[in-house]
Amino acid sequence: MHGIPTGPALVERFRADLPAILADIEQLIRCESPSADLDAVARSAETVAEVGAALLGREPERIVLEGRTHLRWSFGGPAGVLVLGHHDTVWPLGSLRTHPFSIQDGLLRGPGCFDMKAGVVLALRAVAALSDRTGVTVLITGDEELGAPSSAQLIEVEARGRAAALVAEPAAASGALKIARKGISQYRIRAVGRAAHAGLEPERGINAAVELAYQMQVVARLGDLAVGTTVTPTTMTAGTTANTVPADGSLAVDVRTFDVAEQVRIDTALHALSPTLPGARLEVLGGPNRPPLAPSMSECLFRKAVRLGEQLAISPVTGAAVGGGSDGNFTAGVGTPTLDGLGAVGGGAHADNEHVLIDEFPARTALFTALLAEILGGAA
Repeated sequence: MHGIPTGPALVERFRADLPAILADIEQLIRCESPSADLDAVARSAETVAEVGAALLGREPERIVLEGRTHLRWSFGGPAGVLVLGHHDTVWPLGSLRTHPFSIQDGLLRGPGCFDMKAGVVLALRAVAALSDRTGVTVLITGDEELGAPSSAQLIEVEARGRAAALVAEPAAASGALKIARKGISQYRIRAVGRAAHAGLEPERGINAAVELAYQMQVVARLGDLAVGTTVTPTTMTAGTTANTVPADGSLAVDVRTFDVAEQVRIDTALHALSPTLPGARLEVLGGPNRPPLAPSMSECLFRKAVRLGEQLAISPVTGAAVGGGSDGNFTAGVGTPTLDGLGAVGGGAHADNEHVLIDEFPARTALFTALLAEILGGAA
């Protein structure tokens, strides 16, 4: 099947390659890549290109959008599989000093190891294992942690008409694949009032902070935990000095839903907000950023993964619905069957304890490879 061993032999092949795999991951981690630093992302892209070219036998296409560097390897043929990942991280430059790369007690650590530099290497290794890569496109983006402001359209274009999109984002708890993701909407509510001296004539002011406090309560009540919809006020700013009635303020709101209809409901409600204080004015900016990855978009691929896991004699393949978003939301949003969370097993994404379980890596890479081969065979 596409020139790869079958069953447990495939896992053992990647276990034999583990030292080289870990070296590739280390190379990526040691090139820091905070999303907001365009130069750092460009350097990281070159590092990923070097590792990928060595494995895949060709240079990627470098796609620079709004100053952000994305990489694409296309192997032609029918519209088969989009392999998707990102090389940017949330960790600022200098994080290697406080969170150094290390391998100890079966754990690999370092900034961005779990989310998702180990997953990038896993995906490249899986594609490299195929003797026939016809129909595969690998897209590694550089702005996922920002919500994919420059790459979202690129991802959607690449995903349309594909048999499948496989996303090398880190696994959920206990190694579960991510079979559903909430859609994400982001908003900023601005309140405009009127300044006045807080001691001499506060009655002449229109307090933007008080207006936002009213709106925050309205917004927080829009969530519906019974269907998994969360509406969370997050950061709020207002005012200029301690003795002035605030004339301006803003409130950020994070919305997560499993259902497009819920996204629309919340969007409609937020844009219909009206001020409470006489003379105050509201502006609501923002909207949906990522559509939901519905369970129906992953169901068929997940069944394949479960069956292939049994053939590989690895731990039972499980699935989980999660609240966080990924670029897999975009591929599912254009109607492409999508399976997410195929990357590294570990934990601590974005946190001090970020880590990858080294012993799980051969089995995960084997599962990714076998899934690729089966989908391509079916597409052919």
